[in-house]
Amino acid sequence: MTTRQVVLLVGSAKAAGRSTSEALAKYLAERFARSGAAVSVFPVNRSRRAAEDARLIAAVDGADLFMVVTPLYVDSLPYLVTRSLELIAGRQLQGRRRVAALINCGFPEAAQCDTALAILECFAQRAGFEWAGGLALGGGASIDGHSLERLGGLTRHVRRGLDQAAEALQRGEPIPPAAVAELGKPMMPAPIYTAIANLGWRWQAARHGVHRHLKERAY
Repeated sequence: MTTRQVVLLVGSAKAAGRSTSEALAKYLAERFARSGAAVSVFPVNRSRRAAEDARLIAAVDGADLFMVVTPLYVDSLPYLVTRSLELIAGRQLQGRRRVAALINCGFPEAAQCDTALAILECFAQRAGFEWAGGLALGGGASIDGHSLERLGGLTRHVRRGLDQAAEALQRGEPIPPAAVAELGKPMMPAPIYTAIANLGWRWQAARHGVHRHLKERAY
């Protein structure tokens, strides 16, 4: 079954243009659109309104594919994503509909996203959707809202994996193992990524005047 209607739920509450999830969703949206699918993108935010909830549910009701593109929060999904999923599952929508996921995390290891992917697979079962598979990306902070194409070689394998996933989903097939493997590759060696991340923490601490307190403990 060819995918004609795609709904992407972007799970980051960051401002527009600032999140890795938004950058990943934009790339996917372009790939689906090139294949002839109509794509709707719904960013979560801090002030949901009933009208927005109704628009999301109506869009998912008319979609062939519902895809959640979200960051990992404390080994799980952000609250606003969970809230949206609960609203959708509560409507008990009828008809054949697939759900897929793309989760990015700030840890170097993509495997950190496994629990959140399992939660989304459980959502698919409870909502009566067909699970089309999930992708996990480690080191998401390396993207930081930038266009994947502009990042060049750093995201070459990410783009390759997303292309493979989008092509399969467009054909009505599940995400292939090759795409999962591509996204699972680190964008840079873990020691380098960790060193850069630690420098970032120290820079933020210095910026806010708390760099002398980084090693303090509550007890």
